[in-house]
Amino acid sequence: MELNLKGKVAIVTGGSKGIGKGIAAALLGEGTTVVITARKADELEDTAAMFRLQGYSVLPVVADMTKEADLQRLVDTTIAQFGHIDILVNNAGGIDAFGPLETITLAQWRYVFEVNLFGLVALTQLVIPHLKKQGGGRIINISSENAEQPDPNMGHYNATKAALNNYSKTLSENYGKDNILVNTVSPAFIKTPLVDEMLEGIAKEQHISVEAAAQEFLKANRPYQVLGRPGLPEETGGIVAFLASDQASFITGAVFRVDGGSVGTV
Repeated sequence: MELNLKGKVAIVTGGSKGIGKGIAAALLGEGTTVVITARKADELEDTAAMFRLQGYSVLPVVADMTKEADLQRLVDTTIAQFGHIDILVNNAGGIDAFGPLETITLAQWRYVFEVNLFGLVALTQLVIPHLKKQGGGRIINISSENAEQPDPNMGHYNATKAALNNYSKTLSENYGKDNILVNTVSPAFIKTPLVDEMLEGIAKEQHISVEAAAQEFLKANRPYQVLGRPGLPEETGGIVAFLASDQASFITGAVFRVDGGSVGTV
């Protein structure tokens, strides 16, 4: 299947590691020029250097999703360097606290909404005029299984991802007439540095292997996950590359799960 992404320019937020890095790799592999952005300059440059050694065209731009000036600079730099933007992948996000709802402070709620939703909205608003000007493009938002299957110890994070799914659908309804297709990818239990750290902690605590720790976690917390292993970042990257391509020209407003069957509803 030809994805016809050569000559396209994509911005991938949170692109220095984990899922974002896997998405960038998938797009680069299809000939896309990719601008990766993250907060930590050293991690970002290391990832860009790795991609360059592989012969890919990648530009790292340090940016904090909570700072509008950084987002404006990201867009301005991309346009100055390449002249256009075709694909926006809103992947950056995070969580700063875990626990029952009564333990999550209002400040923590505000922070997670700033990182996971408001920054994404601000960047999208900056990119849409460029997509409209050139006759269309793709916006792909990275959500989570938590939007549909809330974790009781991640209440504020759950809410941001549910809001993101709704926002994505609303975007698709607003800009379909402009040939801007908007879709959501919803991964779960992907082998990222955060998941690796969690599994290593379980393994150390229980004196078992990391592989056994993964099975213990799935049994206790993800009973519907039928594949029995963590997903790989590139397994999320593949569906993102497809949605960015001409092969997905009649798909908008949809949510695609990449979760090994983890969500227990249809």
